[in-house]
Amino acid sequence: MRRLLARRMKFHLLGAFLVSVGCASLYKFGVAEPRKRAYAEFYRNYDPAKDFEAMRAAGVLESAPPK
Repeated sequence: MRRLLARRMKFHLLGAFLVSVGCASLYKFGVAEPRKRAYAEFYRNYDPAKDFEAMRAAGVLESAPPK
């Protein structure tokens, strides 16, 4: 019965550390990296002037009325 708590705490601390590292890596490679690639792809082809003119023509902007 000696050192029962210490042994169990070592086991559970190691398990908690491994689970947290696993969750962090799953989030990084499952969510963050694909999101980063999607943003990079979007802004690679993005033309803000064209988008502004489309919104202006649609009448969305009060400060820049359509021509």
